[in-house]
Amino acid sequence: MSRTLNLGILAHVDAGKTSLTERLLHTAGVIDTLGSVDAGNTQTDSLALERQRGITIKSAVASFVVGSGSDGVVVNLIDTPGHPDFIAEVERVLDVLDGAVLVVSAVEGVQAQTRVLMRTLQRLEIPTVVFVNKMDRRGADGQRVARAVAEQLATEAPIYFGSAITGAGLDELVAGVTSALPVTDVVDGPLSGTVFKVERGRAGEKVAFVRLFSGTVRVRERVKIGDREGKVTAIAVIEGGTAPRRATARAGQIAKLWGLDVRIGDTIGLAHRDRVRHFAPPTLETVVESPDRVALHAALRQLAEQDPLINLRLDGDDLVVSLYGEVQKEVIEATLALDYGVAVTFRETRTVCVERLRGVGEAVRFLGASPYAATIGFRVEPGPEEFRLEVELGSLPLAFFKATEDAARETLRADRIHDCTVTMTHSGYSSPVSVAGDFRNLAPIVLREAVRRAGTVTCEPMHRFRLEVPADVLTAVLAALGKVGGVPLTTTATVLEGHIPAARVHELHRRLPSLTRGEGVLETEFDHYAGGA
Repeated sequence: MSRTLNLGILAHVDAGKTSLTERLLHTAGVIDTLGSVDAGNTQTDSLALERQRGITIKSAVASFVVGSGSDGVVVNLIDTPGHPDFIAEVERVLDVLDGAVLVVSAVEGVQAQTRVLMRTLQRLEIPTVVFVNKMDRRGADGQRVARAVAEQLATEAPIYFGSAITGAGLDELVAGVTSALPVTDVVDGPLSGTVFKVERGRAGEKVAFVRLFSGTVRVRERVKIGDREGKVTAIAVIEGGTAPRRATARAGQIAKLWGLDVRIGDTIGLAHRDRVRHFAPPTLETVVESPDRVALHAALRQLAEQDPLINLRLDGDDLVVSLYGEVQKEVIEATLALDYGVAVTFRETRTVCVERLRGVGEAVRFLGASPYAATIGFRVEPGPEEFRLEVELGSLPLAFFKATEDAARETLRADRIHDCTVTMTHSGYSSPVSVAGDFRNLAPIVLREAVRRAGTVTCEPMHRFRLEVPADVLTAVLAALGKVGGVPLTTTATVLEGHIPAARVHELHRRLPSLTRGEGVLETEFDHYAGGA
């Protein structure tokens, strides 16, 4: 079959998306027996930790076939986490989707994460259908949820109703998915794919999950990975609930590739599209400690390959990781113990702040004035995050420019310098002594000196909030908001919207039940960093 559909299953936690994935695979004949999230035996929640906790932590891929012959469609199904602490997994999947099913509970209705996901799908123009699940449960109200979907999500997406547990409505959903969402044909031409997931194999080797948009990749073939190359040593293709080894993988398929030194987001072959951020960065961080520091560092580096947004970094002698929430911290602790045999403790979670420039700063190091055979000069100033040249493009080999720019961007990211324009003002090298490593090593030194001269101001993360409360407690809630630094921007009798410091969100969540008799509903989402120019 040459027609494919790469389909994401997205939802607020506990809406039933993993159960829906299980039912779709069972209905299509991929699995003989239905698994259960509660029993910990579903097809896509394969990690021991996922089975223990009953939640999806890592995105997982399976496939099934709808129809037959020339009308048949191979659906590559990607089950994603629902808990907001693991939104990074959803982020990586969005780049490879043709369409999505947004699952909403018929009992709980539209929830905070549902809104975040739908806004993102709409912004990226990913065609979406809505499945209202749990219609068999007490308290289910399909009409109420349909109204909420239309009003609160501002969408006209097709809506289907049913139950992943009983199978009701599944035939209609499958028919709707393959008719309402874009089915793609195999595209000939140059190889183009995107790495959206990285795992470690049994022997510790990297395994890249790649969505192929066009072309074909073969075993023992050398492929382009961004500005470098690698040799594919083995290939497996997602087929049904398994991934058999194959000699080739082609457009439309999701393949596992061995032998490549890759990171999430890397392009295989030609770039399909520019990669952009879809969700807010983590706003929390913590120091991880272990008696076996060497083993801890090695394990965290491997975890950072699988989840780059944990932003592993050194702060003096401390190993620091970024977080979306406390559940993610618990999962990191359990993963280090179960998969790596490393026992760890965490210091208190703290809020991640960023730095913005106060003014303009310049610095330069000339050839011979440092251990590196390079001349680099930078000017930094407040502005868009861009790297500009005031030197002739021919003054350096392109590889030296690339090493300088990459090092500058990595330094800004590591030092959390935001809204900074970097201009290269001086350049020079000595042939044949100079190498790209000289520029890669010198660039951070010069850049940090320029930033020091510009001066910086610390900016804290702010969340946008929406708070629904009973009308009779509005005054008390407004007073509580003021105590945690919340600033209402719009207020009605029952709904408050505004900004609150990220560091105080947990405190507001904790106080809300007693303030509102348990009836308050709070949604928060990162909005901006406060402070600076």
